[in-house]
Amino acid sequence: MKETALPRREQKTGAIFSPQEAEHAAALLARVSEPLLAWYDQNARVLPWRSDPTPYRVWISEIMLQQTRVEAARGYFERFVEALPDVFALAAVEEDALLKLWEGLGYYSRARNLKHAAQIVVEQFGGRLPADFSALRKLPGIGEYSAGSIGSIAFGLRVPAVDGNVLRVVSRLLSSRADVTLPAVKRELTALVAGMLPEARVGDFNQSLMELGAVICLPNGAPLCLLCPLAGLCEGLRTGAAPSLPVRTAKKPRRVQQITVFLLTRKGNLYLRKRPAGGLLAGLWELPNIEGALSRKQADEFLGRLGIAHAPAEEAGTGHHIFTHVEWRMTLYSCELDPGASAPEGWVPVSPEDLTGRYPLPSAFLTLLKNL
Repeated sequence: MKETALPRREQKTGAIFSPQEAEHAAALLARVSEPLLAWYDQNARVLPWRSDPTPYRVWISEIMLQQTRVEAARGYFERFVEALPDVFALAAVEEDALLKLWEGLGYYSRARNLKHAAQIVVEQFGGRLPADFSALRKLPGIGEYSAGSIGSIAFGLRVPAVDGNVLRVVSRLLSSRADVTLPAVKRELTALVAGMLPEARVGDFNQSLMELGAVICLPNGAPLCLLCPLAGLCEGLRTGAAPSLPVRTAKKPRRVQQITVFLLTRKGNLYLRKRPAGGLLAGLWELPNIEGALSRKQADEFLGRLGIAHAPAEEAGTGHHIFTHVEWRMTLYSCELDPGASAPEGWVPVSPEDLTGRYPLPSAFLTLLKNL
């Protein structure tokens, strides 16, 4: 290896390396697989989808792990595959039951895409997930990374699986200051990863790169370089640049939205309504709410305009919930409806048992109820 850091250039064109630099990068990365696999064999976390990596279980885990930490997903995965043990069960499940299994994980389109994809697999592939990258890529909810991960782990396909962890690891190994949010940069780094894949154990190798990023080459300037099996190869460590890598375009600040939420009860039942079929939290059940931070008087006036006979609303606290692009700041009011009062169309009285076992509620409202 050269004693100087890899040369860098501005990334406006999307090119990271010159041909000579790319050759140098490829030569460095070619030395990664042996020490990394040896480390993985000794240090890989024991995870339920790894202990029995059937194509179905690998697929469910990969979709579940999109936007979700491993520890948070573990319990959900075990409940999900116990309730829906195969593609046929997933294809046939009712939507509310599916979303109840997903309740609290967020990004509920993932669950709907799973069911849609399962129906396609049943209809077109006889219930067997296709052992082909292009066919996997065409299924709803499966992008390039997921297809690579599922294909390599479940079927041994020699394809890369490049997620945020892998981009971080490779950027630090090469001390690359290319902006990994740019599509051209991701394509070039993905091509480098494809070139470093070993002939055998491709699934383990892809997992080892992800594992290294998850437990050693940590984000936010905190790599555990002294524990890293690739420390002797890492340009980022040698130059001191690793904590500042990878380079990413700053995200736009989240929009803040004020929400007033109503905890309406009668005879021990809690009223819910279903959200619209499109937009944020589409099709899920929710506590009735309205945009804006209403005063207690305004809350009573709002319920009155809906024709709901009720005791005076009482302040029941506040809460907040962060989505990807918006933050909800919630004001909560509770009140008891009169015994003979009617509720607006579509508002459903739900018993505590049904709330627990039947109706899927988004985390924003689950957290409010738990805090109460």
